[in-house]
Amino acid sequence: MVALLGGLLCLDRLVLQVMLSRPLAAASLVGLVLGDPLTGVIAGAMTELLWIDRFQMGRYIPPNDTVVGVLVSGGTIMAGMKLGGVSPELMALAVLLFAPAAFIARKGDLAIARSNKRLSDTVTEDVLRNGAGSVTRKHYLAMAKTFTLSSVLLFVLLVAGTMLLQGIFPVLGERFVRTLNLVYYFIPVLGVSVALSTIKIRGALPVF
Repeated sequence: MVALLGGLLCLDRLVLQVMLSRPLAAASLVGLVLGDPLTGVIAGAMTELLWIDRFQMGRYIPPNDTVVGVLVSGGTIMAGMKLGGVSPELMALAVLLFAPAAFIARKGDLAIARSNKRLSDTVTEDVLRNGAGSVTRKHYLAMAKTFTLSSVLLFVLLVAGTMLLQGIFPVLGERFVRTLNLVYYFIPVLGVSVALSTIKIRGALPVF
């Protein structure tokens, strides 16, 4: 269910663009579906701060922070169900574990963009041959590719990542757990510094 929801949310990056794909919104919705909206909001806020200076504009395709938000929220909550509850240290570990997924998903987004470009190159020919309905079919195909790839990627990473969290977290030493606690409080500080750097460089505040 989480993977399918995440796939739908990733469509917002391509079609609707009403900000449901932002990590704060996506992670919060995942938390709501899994019955832990507070963890979803916190996971979303942390992920949002990390990627606040990377937003889609023009032809630039940024790292897929939607995927990270869904994974951190879903992975933390589902692992917490098995481990007796969610903790700041568990969430910090989830952020560290799932953050690279943004770059993995970006490679998929780039591949889909190239595929869609090939489709658009044949639009005029298809309209002349098959009528205007062929354009609609191409739009649906582009949406289906994004939804399918995102859902499959989320399912694989969520299952594997949640199992890793459940297996690794209980056996961590006390020193490492204390380090994760520091990481949990350091991530928002890092995010704020990224936002301030964005203001200084670009002269504008990135808005959700």
